[in-house]
Amino acid sequence: MAEQPRRKSAFNELGFEATIAALIDEIQTMYRADGIPWVVGYSGGKDSSAVLQLIWMAMVALPADERIKPVYAISTDTLVENPIVATWVQNSLDKMGDAAKAAGIPLTPHRLTPEVRNSFWVNLIGRGYPAPRPRFRWCTERLKINPSNKFIGEVVRANGEAIIVLGTRKAESAARNHVMTRLEGKQVRAKLSPNTTLPNAYVYSPIADWSNDDVWTFLMQRRNPWGHNNKDLLTLYQGASVDGECPLVIDSTTPSCGDSRFGCWVCTLVDQDRSMQAMIQNDTDKEWMQPLLDLRNALDVPDDRPLRDFRRMSGHVQLFNDQLVPGPYTQAARQKWLEDLLAAQLHVQIHGPEEMAGLQLITLPELEEIRRIWVVEKHEIEDSLPKLYERVMDKPYPGGRLDDGMSFNAEDIELLKEISGDTLHFELTRQLLSIERKHRVMARRAGVFGELERAIERGFYEDEADATDRARTRQQAKQDAANQAADIA
Repeated sequence: MAEQPRRKSAFNELGFEATIAALIDEIQTMYRADGIPWVVGYSGGKDSSAVLQLIWMAMVALPADERIKPVYAISTDTLVENPIVATWVQNSLDKMGDAAKAAGIPLTPHRLTPEVRNSFWVNLIGRGYPAPRPRFRWCTERLKINPSNKFIGEVVRANGEAIIVLGTRKAESAARNHVMTRLEGKQVRAKLSPNTTLPNAYVYSPIADWSNDDVWTFLMQRRNPWGHNNKDLLTLYQGASVDGECPLVIDSTTPSCGDSRFGCWVCTLVDQDRSMQAMIQNDTDKEWMQPLLDLRNALDVPDDRPLRDFRRMSGHVQLFNDQLVPGPYTQAARQKWLEDLLAAQLHVQIHGPEEMAGLQLITLPELEEIRRIWVVEKHEIEDSLPKLYERVMDKPYPGGRLDDGMSFNAEDIELLKEISGDTLHFELTRQLLSIERKHRVMARRAGVFGELERAIERGFYEDEADATDRARTRQQAKQDAANQAADIA
């Protein structure tokens, strides 16, 4: 039988031990070469764990007086991470901080989160943004890019420069190989490539030439130095069918990670969440995640037009292929998404493992911001969020009091609905009352007439058909005017 060719491995030439020793020596040389701080992207997955472990090993082997330059291990929590992975990463960060102090190395972990106003649920449930799509990928910048870039930017401002250390590998995909190879040709010095979006930031990828098997070989041969269990990490990967993770995302060219175990559980940028499906199917102890998968699939409907307003966020109507372009989710749809989310959270807290008993799929600051948007920006003066929360969670709403002048009681709302006659006129009347109340307490009522006019422009339609006819009439009028101008010319 012919001898099988050896699979391509970074360890083939020197062997495992010599390759690791050489790489640790390289990392030490890079670390001591200058005073530029390092920012290590850490997702908790295999690639980022391997890189951070190598850096740790290199730093510990240095003399104490050479461990001067700070290393920041940053992990971006989008607040919609797979709960199992989020718990895994948080436990790892907790152990990492304590172990680094004990080892005497200047490595500090940082858990980054998006600002409340940029969170997934504030935008989807609060503002009514539709579930993300490849052509409307509003989530990545808000949830991933902004938090990491803000941190890196602060490091650059404080030190002049920063080196971003990533676990990216050429073998991950042909596209990744192409990008990394192209950037290697622009290296500012050995092993440091320029970052294309962050000024004065450089990228170092220690395991760029490693294969997938190389990563696992290293993790199984070398014990995790901060006390996390690499065999448990392997088990986590084996629990799902897709073998991938989310790298540190610092620009919009990075593809969605929703198809991997280390992506967002709500991700609709992929056809289906195969990893969560596999976790549930492969392990009966993870069946408590089913409501999360159901909610994710509900968000990913092929045609969500019935869930969305026929007007854009601005209140204008717009045609495309002679059809209205749908706007944000309606009030009813947003309330239903919140109800389903809270029900899923309650299910996980009751039926999930002990470590999930306090899980919050949506935080109180997010709930408060959603409530503010609904009442103040969308003029939904019935202030329905506290009552919805209490109905689903069966306990008092933990948020603060809203300005009494901003909301109406249930009797007032029912009377207003009865007088208005239909939903659109009710919404218009409600918005006009809200605007008047807001300006009534102001010393100067500047802008009130403009707000009232915009409200009337938004709400004077009889229904969606009326809005469509009017939009077609306007479009035809513009076309006729353009034709007349062309004839005159």
